[in-house]
Amino acid sequence: MAVKSLANIPLLNLETERDRWNTVYKVLSEPKPDIMPTPRKMVWKKNKSVLWYHPAPEKKYNTPIFLVYSLLNQAYILDISESGSVIGNLTKQGYDVYMYDWGSPGLEDKDLTFDHYIFDYLEVAVKRALRHSKAKDISMVGYCIGGLLSAMLTSITSLPIKNLVLAAVPIDYSNIIMPDKWTKALQKGTLNFDRFADAYEVIPSEFLYALFMALQGFNVGPKMNLITRANDKEYVDKWRRMDKWMSDAVTFSGACFKQMFNELYKENKLVKGKLKIGGYDVDLRKINCSVLVLTSTRDELVLESQVLPIMDLISSEDKTYEHVEAGHVSLCLTGQFAYAIDPWLSVRSN
Repeated sequence: MAVKSLANIPLLNLETERDRWNTVYKVLSEPKPDIMPTPRKMVWKKNKSVLWYHPAPEKKYNTPIFLVYSLLNQAYILDISESGSVIGNLTKQGYDVYMYDWGSPGLEDKDLTFDHYIFDYLEVAVKRALRHSKAKDISMVGYCIGGLLSAMLTSITSLPIKNLVLAAVPIDYSNIIMPDKWTKALQKGTLNFDRFADAYEVIPSEFLYALFMALQGFNVGPKMNLITRANDKEYVDKWRRMDKWMSDAVTFSGACFKQMFNELYKENKLVKGKLKIGGYDVDLRKINCSVLVLTSTRDELVLESQVLPIMDLISSEDKTYEHVEAGHVSLCLTGQFAYAIDPWLSVRSN
C-alpha cells in the first residue's frame, strides 16, 4: 500500500491561524453589534407596533411601498446593514418606503388574533401610510407570515392596494417543513398546542427560537462558516449581524398561536376557502390587483409547494411567479430582495 509523502500535505500558516481563532473568540465573546437604520421617522404607533417612514433621497415613483415582515421575527432584518439593507436599497432606487414593525407582544396582548392584527393594526397602518404619503394607491410587500397577513388583508379590504408582492409566503399547509410524525399528529389532533399556549398565555421567545432551530435540524453550519471565513472582514460583519438577529427572537400571542396551528397547520382553512377573519370570508379569489410571488431556491422553512397554490387561487390577470437564488433569511440579509422586486415594481409604480 502506497504511503503519501508528508511533503504533499500543505503546512499551516501559524500567523493566519492565530488571526482566525482570535477573530472567532472575539466575535463570540464581544457584545452584539448595533444596528443603525436607514433614515426614518415614526408615522404612527399602536401598542408595541410602529409604522416607520423611510423617504427616498431622490423620489422616482408615485406609488410608495408598504413592507410587512413576519410576526415571528424582528423586522430589522430588512434594514440590517448599510450595504445589505432591503429598505436602504429600495429608497436608493427611488421608492418611498413604509415599514410596519409589529413589535413583541406582552402578557396584556395574549388575546390578540389574526383578526386583530389584520383589522386593528395592519389595515389602519396602511390607511395612515396612504394619508401620510398623499398617494392614491400603494404597493404592499409581504414576507413570510407578513405575506400571509398581506394576502388576507388584500382579499378583504377596500383600500387601494395597487400591487401585491408576496415572498416566501406559506399559503398551503398540507405539505410543510416539519417531521412527518409532527405533521400527522397535528392533522389528527394528537399533537395540540392549546394547553401549552393557555399555560404561557404569551409564547416565550426562547420557545420560538428553539422551534425555529429544530425545523432547521439544529444546523451547526453558521459557526463552521464563521471559523472557515474568519479572515473575511465583510463576511464576519454579516455573520455578527445575522447572529444578533437570530438570537433576538420575539414573543407571540397565545391566542394567535392557537389560531395559526389549528386553522392553518391542522385544518388548512385558507386554501380550502373556509377561513374567517373578523367575520369576513377570506377568499383569495377576490385578489385582482397586480401580484408578484417569489420563492427562494434554498428556503429551509417554506417549501415552494406551500407558496405556488396562490397563483391558481387569485383572480389577478397580471400575476408573475419568480424563483430567486437565495435562502429564506439570506434573501433579506443580503438586501437582494430589493433588487429582486424592483424590475417588476418599477413599471407598476407610476
